[in-house]
Amino acid sequence: MQIIFLNPQGNFDPQDSYWTEHPDFGGQLVYVKETALALAELGHRVDIVTRQISDPAWPEFSAPLDAYPGHPRVRIVRIPCGPPGFLPKEALWPYLGTDWLRGILDFYQQGGSSPDVVTAHYADGGLTAALLQRETGLPFTWTAHSLGAQKMDKLQVNRENLAAMDQRFHFARRLMAERVAMSHAAGLITSTHQEQQDQYGHRAYHGALRSRSRSGPRWAVIPPGVNRRVFSTEPHELDALLRRRIEAALTRDLAPERRELPWVICSSRLDRKKNHLGLVKAFAQNEKLRATANLAVAVRGAENPLRERSQFEGEAGVILAEIAALLDEHALWPVVTSFPLNDQAELAAAYRLAARRRSVFALTALYEPFGLAPLEAMSCGLPAVVTRNGGPAESLSDRRTGGEYGLLVDPTDPSEIARALLVLLSSPAKWQRYRQAGIERVANRYTWESTAKGYMSLLTELRAPQSPAAPGGLPIPDYFTQPTPDNDIALEELAALYFGPDDSYETIPDRRSR
Repeated sequence: MQIIFLNPQGNFDPQDSYWTEHPDFGGQLVYVKETALALAELGHRVDIVTRQISDPAWPEFSAPLDAYPGHPRVRIVRIPCGPPGFLPKEALWPYLGTDWLRGILDFYQQGGSSPDVVTAHYADGGLTAALLQRETGLPFTWTAHSLGAQKMDKLQVNRENLAAMDQRFHFARRLMAERVAMSHAAGLITSTHQEQQDQYGHRAYHGALRSRSRSGPRWAVIPPGVNRRVFSTEPHELDALLRRRIEAALTRDLAPERRELPWVICSSRLDRKKNHLGLVKAFAQNEKLRATANLAVAVRGAENPLRERSQFEGEAGVILAEIAALLDEHALWPVVTSFPLNDQAELAAAYRLAARRRSVFALTALYEPFGLAPLEAMSCGLPAVVTRNGGPAESLSDRRTGGEYGLLVDPTDPSEIARALLVLLSSPAKWQRYRQAGIERVANRYTWESTAKGYMSLLTELRAPQSPAAPGGLPIPDYFTQPTPDNDIALEELAALYFGPDDSYETIPDRRSR
């Protein structure tokens, strides 16, 4: 089968450039790449179709075609989309249904081959897939990864700031594109059942799924996988380098009598929702936890992140300052070390080193949509204490079998966090049991091969082509094929979707009149 992945934002190249350095790159690109490679290992041909960038500052993304060494069945296909230089994802909307769509159609017509099925990612990919289906009848699945309404919730969008937020993030276009994608998709893919219920259940998407025929789209819960080539219990040559770096940090930060203690390792990005402070408070409130383990905070970008926090700007700098204030208040500096882990290979090496000390991974996020990081740590043999809010409630426990693969905690309760950590740190038998259960859980359910097989099951079911005039799905707004100011999505439409139809919105002018 020939499969195309539609993913205009970010970009792909053999070196995975900028994946940890730019907000438009990162998690969903890893997801697309690894799923594509795993599908190719199953014998299928895969094109990752993305945006071509012709810009001296971004030379990695200029060639029309590219490939991953050793993976001849996977192509990176770059199609021009608007101006030649780099554009942030929020600026792509005027070009998706014009330049990019036409370029995709021309590429496959000139190449003499036609894909069998399409899988689209994020709102921009989903919109393009709906337009492509209208032209060709090709069925598509849609993986949202995240939805705009939840981002609006996080940013606390209200009637007073809606115009400014929309000016920056183009939420009107994004939400309308998401509604189009979910209403036209033959299959909708989520990582967890909770994602399906919580994200798609938002009032901003009411009516989008009901707009289809009575049968509706086919739902599939297909979790992402762990790269077990990297996150493994097997020793790696990088382990020795990381050991020297971390031992230097321990010597620098800790008294000699504490340097051999286990760690509670936190390697989350510095984001408010990751709730680093909750973990620090657990140490502050529990004397036994302080006597049993050190807190290790891994942060990319500085050799001594907590002491060199002035190097960090924005929210990251604020969070580090708040952690430091807590350490001052509770005299916790002798209990805490910090060091950089700069990529996946270094994370994996650190997890293996931590496991040798019977350490524990901790992710006390206020909410975690899926939670791949704990699974990566578990794959390296490190037991995990993780938030119960979000995807980890499904990945670390199984209600059908009663299986328990890690400890779930209320992230707002530092005392509960401390108790769970001590369950593992105080009992070698329980630590070993959760270590083994975690390794087996990842190997049995959370691999990219499993993800690819889930995709193939759904794609095979949807392979039969549809008529270009197939009924069902919301009308596609004219703006996406004729992006003029007169056709733009009005703020009143965004307000009605997000706040609800009964919420008056007469005080903020339509952007088209500005």
